[in-house]
Amino acid sequence: MIDISAEGETLEACAAVLEEVFGYDTFRGQQAQIVTHVSEGGDALVLMPTGGGKSLCYQVPAIVRQRAGHGVTIVVSPLIALMHDQVGALLEAGVDAAFLNSSLDLEQAQQIERQLLRGEITLLYAAPERLMTPRFLALLDSLHERGLLSMVAIDEAHCVSQWGHDFRPEYRALAQLHERYPGVPRIALTATADRLTRQDMVEHLALQNAQSFVSSFDRPNIRYRIVEKKDSTQHLLRFIRDEHTSSDGVHDAGIVYCQSRKRVEDVARQLCEHGFDAMPYHAGLPTDQRQRHQDRFLREEGVIMVATIAFGMGIDKPDVRFVAHLDMPKNIEGYYQETGRAGRDGEAANAWMAYGLQDVVNQRRMIDESPADDSFKQVLRGKLDALLGLAEATDCRRVRLLAYFGQGFEPTAAQRSEGATAYTCANCDNCIAPPELEDATESARMLLSCIYRIHQSCGLSFGAGHIIDVLRGKQTDKVAQYGHDALSTFGIGNALSESQWRALTRQLIAREAIRVDSDQFNTLALADGARPILRGECAVRLRKPAAGSGGKSSRRRSAADVHTDGRPMTLAERECFEALRAWRAEVAKAHGRPAYVIFHDSTLREIAERQPTQAQDLEGITGMGEKKRLEYGEDVLAVVRRFA
Repeated sequence: MIDISAEGETLEACAAVLEEVFGYDTFRGQQAQIVTHVSEGGDALVLMPTGGGKSLCYQVPAIVRQRAGHGVTIVVSPLIALMHDQVGALLEAGVDAAFLNSSLDLEQAQQIERQLLRGEITLLYAAPERLMTPRFLALLDSLHERGLLSMVAIDEAHCVSQWGHDFRPEYRALAQLHERYPGVPRIALTATADRLTRQDMVEHLALQNAQSFVSSFDRPNIRYRIVEKKDSTQHLLRFIRDEHTSSDGVHDAGIVYCQSRKRVEDVARQLCEHGFDAMPYHAGLPTDQRQRHQDRFLREEGVIMVATIAFGMGIDKPDVRFVAHLDMPKNIEGYYQETGRAGRDGEAANAWMAYGLQDVVNQRRMIDESPADDSFKQVLRGKLDALLGLAEATDCRRVRLLAYFGQGFEPTAAQRSEGATAYTCANCDNCIAPPELEDATESARMLLSCIYRIHQSCGLSFGAGHIIDVLRGKQTDKVAQYGHDALSTFGIGNALSESQWRALTRQLIAREAIRVDSDQFNTLALADGARPILRGECAVRLRKPAAGSGGKSSRRRSAADVHTDGRPMTLAERECFEALRAWRAEVAKAHGRPAYVIFHDSTLREIAERQPTQAQDLEGITGMGEKKRLEYGEDVLAVVRRFA
């Protein structure tokens, strides 16, 4: 371990970099411990939620170690877009940063390599597949021999795990760096990892001796809501119009996830037809079109991206106000990672999902039809079951979500003031409007008995639609063809609607009382969990259908209406804030950067509130480091003086 200085002095050096370069006066959560440990040469495994400040955990030590003469930090990053944004933000802050990827031509790449070897770069970003090439390793060998290979930071480290939702085999080769460059500290970072994924990360990145820093996975500013899937596109339109459109017609930025490319195209088209600025994004689009759409989403306000899971990893846009799922993800890690792209700026955001029986059937089928071996499939089924449990939950969704990652819910003071306890977060649909439950044990026994009787009568299995037709006494050609109108279960369930039977079917699949057989065209069969229900040994309680949209919250104030602490802005402050945003948009366009890379909204709101008129008044404003004060200070003051 390289000893830079005494621990207290190391923390002071880190705090100085935090304020001077990034414009923040204090570290958050475990950041202070992490940056001190890594700056002094220790290995670290960091699990921190999206928006929690992971990047600072390696950027601050990289600068501290570079100033102490230890050379360059190599950052392993999986996506070109993420590298561009991170490097752009560092350059704006006055940090010598660069990337090596396929977006550079040969001359540009060689220029970066020469700068690297001369020690002129503090942080260099590269993809794992480039990092492990003989040419790149030769560059690292040269740096290491001269004592100028300071550190390796592995971002999105969950990509190394076969159990992670973004598995990339090339990450596994990174373990060679530990063998090739012993003594060079490494920090691996991710926002999402359950127990299995963490074990994989430690094993495949050779981090057995690294110190682990696991922050709370709670994202208190995100409101979780899961609704029954009924005409989901229309429901989505109402959700965006009611909750993410201001009184003057301005729409929030958001992401809508769909499972198929066709669904992405259809939903994007319908959103556009209803006046929203929406674009599709999926792997089937030409590369240049995907890049244009991503650039627009990052650089413009109020844009909605409709996408498959091909979009999102590494997207650092802070003002995404909602993430909506029109189809259920594969597991809780995917759900958490995708919903975590909302509200990275710490302001209120929504995670909304429409969920139905067909989602369960489709996900089960994809697992069963995958080429994986049985043990792997069993793990995938367990992960899906955990997500089904979250979707069917009638208690606090946040408590369940955190429990999956091995954490209890400990409300903050702000959450407690809203009524949160260890068992209710006061900011999910089940806590805001607790669902009314009814005893559905007898109905569950009817459903299970019907599945059994149908199979017994003809030796065949059938899908949910046919079984529900039999239960409700509906005469169809298929019912008559197989003589199922003569069964004792025909018509015994006509007191419940089709949607209620489908809801009950979902719950019994989640409880492993019913099995979806994908080999038999997604038919239903009894599973082990059916026996105790049929014997009357356990009860089943079902959520009563909600009237209307199911827990709709009130329209949110736009970002221009409130300060970060929730206080309403004055008219003059709002006008100043909007003028600052307009100025920022011009600067961002001129620099070819997303607006938030210049300044976050929170920084502009603080400026609008403080109304600085002299250069010294800009000191201490959050997010305004020394370089930005020098570069943009006079322009900012000129805007503010118009409203002073």
